[in-house]
Amino acid sequence: MYKAASRSCPPPVSEIGSPSPVKNQVRKGSNRRTATRAKPARLNGRIRVRRADFWAWTANRLTRGHGLVVVEGLKVGDMTAGAKGTIDGPGENVRRKAGLNRVILAEGWGGLLPALEHKARCNGCGIVRVPPAYASQRCWACGVVDAESRESQAVFACTFCGHTGNADVNAAKNILAAGLAVTGRGDLAAGRSVKRQPPVTVAA
Repeated sequence: MYKAASRSCPPPVSEIGSPSPVKNQVRKGSNRRTATRAKPARLNGRIRVRRADFWAWTANRLTRGHGLVVVEGLKVGDMTAGAKGTIDGPGENVRRKAGLNRVILAEGWGGLLPALEHKARCNGCGIVRVPPAYASQRCWACGVVDAESRESQAVFACTFCGHTGNADVNAAKNILAAGLAVTGRGDLAAGRSVKRQPPVTVAA
């Protein structure tokens, strides 16, 4: 007796061309999905703890060894503002600005100053904020401001007096000099500790 070969039914139209199901796929609401989402959260938590520990350690070291700490009055909120712009006036280099914002926020510039102020109260140190304008363009030796003096990110060469040096060190000296001028402490006090300055006495 002749027996016809059995033939399976064709798949539904909606299933033709659809990808095959992936094994061990993480389903929404499953325990594996919850564990996967918790991993970056734990990693970010460790980053925050290490950043706060660095702030506290640095602030304690600076305020215990110095009687005055001068910092730039940076407005981190304004520095990390988006550059997207508006429809009428679109921004420029939006992606580059977004990357710079992520780096600044990741470094945690806004958290170091509160840590300094807290440790300064405990260690008897003064904190002075100075305007950051032209700190990197002013020559520490002669005081002339010229944008051309900043040859690169790391090199400073004054176009007026010929003074050369590291750009960050030059800017730091300008910031310290501005802070000392505000507090009336005089020069940079390179020869003795600002915290241990002896009182000036006048003989009778």
